[in-house]
Amino acid sequence: MKGICIRFLLLFSLIQVSCKGKEILVPPSSNYPNDGSISVYTTNHDGTITLYKKPVNLKFQTKITANVVDIDFDISATKQSMDGFGAALTGSSAYVLMTHLSAAQRAVCLKDLFDAKTGIGLSYLRLSIGASDFSLNNFTYNDMSGTQTDTAMLNFSIAAEESMLIPVLKEIIAINPNIKIMASPWSAPAWMKSNKSLTNGGSVNYSYFNAYAKYFVKYIKAFQTNGIQIDAITIQNEPLYAAPYMSTEMSATAQADFIKTALGPAFEANNISTKILIYDHNWDHPDYPIAVLGDADARKYIAGTAFHCYAGSVLAMTMVTDKYPDKGLYFTECSGGDWAPDFGGNLAWNAENLLIGAPRNGAKNVLFWNLALDENRGPKNNGCGNCRGVIGVNSSTKIIDKNVEYYILGHSSKFVNKDAKLIQTLDTRSQGISQVAYLNTDGTKVLVAYNHLSTTQKIQVNIGAQSFSYDIEAGAMVSFTW
Repeated sequence: MKGICIRFLLLFSLIQVSCKGKEILVPPSSNYPNDGSISVYTTNHDGTITLYKKPVNLKFQTKITANVVDIDFDISATKQSMDGFGAALTGSSAYVLMTHLSAAQRAVCLKDLFDAKTGIGLSYLRLSIGASDFSLNNFTYNDMSGTQTDTAMLNFSIAAEESMLIPVLKEIIAINPNIKIMASPWSAPAWMKSNKSLTNGGSVNYSYFNAYAKYFVKYIKAFQTNGIQIDAITIQNEPLYAAPYMSTEMSATAQADFIKTALGPAFEANNISTKILIYDHNWDHPDYPIAVLGDADARKYIAGTAFHCYAGSVLAMTMVTDKYPDKGLYFTECSGGDWAPDFGGNLAWNAENLLIGAPRNGAKNVLFWNLALDENRGPKNNGCGNCRGVIGVNSSTKIIDKNVEYYILGHSSKFVNKDAKLIQTLDTRSQGISQVAYLNTDGTKVLVAYNHLSTTQKIQVNIGAQSFSYDIEAGAMVSFTW
């Protein structure tokens, strides 16, 4: 995780409070009524009402309302398909869930997170390949002592994940068998690197590219043996940052060379269909993925580009897809933290930039950083000192705080199904309303909207000659399903 402070020099103040507000989650059967009515779920600005199903009788009627923010639906005008919404199941998150909760408590917690019927239905997870800055210690899956090397990967082992991460993953998959999983390395094994260290950057020596490709192959196959399918990998977490924690530097040229000479051919030779994603860093350097994709020999193996939120603008994502529209865009990391004390500020920024902004700019997923952390915002492995998880778990009281990210994600993850298509709607942000719409594969529709203004705004959703209108409170987020 790079430079949390950088983000908040660039962005206005955000926050998180423990949120145990008026949470009312109901089964999908009432989310998707078949009598022509629209279900409405809202979270208000101060977080006292969260994902609350409003008791309204809202239906389409002949379009008559004037002086509204019009949102016109053309169901045939769809864009990217969505892979899901979620967070990172870091080593720290797995530890918190496994050690701070009993099996029964964890079962309830995981259903709140991953079951769309009773919870928010998270549908995407990110893992670290080896340790990250939120693990209990530094390690990779092939650490050697002294000057030893292991280019044949005979020493490769994921045993470090067998007591915490893999058991939690299996419990999650039992709840949501369709969940998608991506994985990212923070560091290659030290013996492969120029600085012979897991920390402080250093690059992978070209002479070890084939060995490192084998490392990825072994990882994917090892998790597959445990019944866990890795849908996508990124080449390197934040390759432009030589962090004091586990990290590896990798230039755009090196990333393209690694893909075309080693990783892509290794995946082909082993019949691995896991997607290869590039970059996995901030919005401020779209030139990096553009350069990697500019190498045709590497491009043929690449499925898309991953981005983080800590610098730059979400609009940068479109710069990549404009040049390479056949390649996907993924939003893979952003964290909130104790530096921002206002629930409504978080709701506003995350609506505009992540939950709504990222998909509107082409993202197929939206992921926050740690899924779960303890009351001390840890355990930490030399990473961010005051980041928060999507949930917080108190190690003593066992109380679970559902943080603002939980509700932000829920406004989409609960209603937007796997392979839903984003519906192209005109941008209404200049009128104070951020919004994004989806068409699920079963024909149901979803609209997520946020009112940035300090007064109530009336929106009107138009499909042909039919419409419905609704007053969105100041600073409120609303999800509509029909």
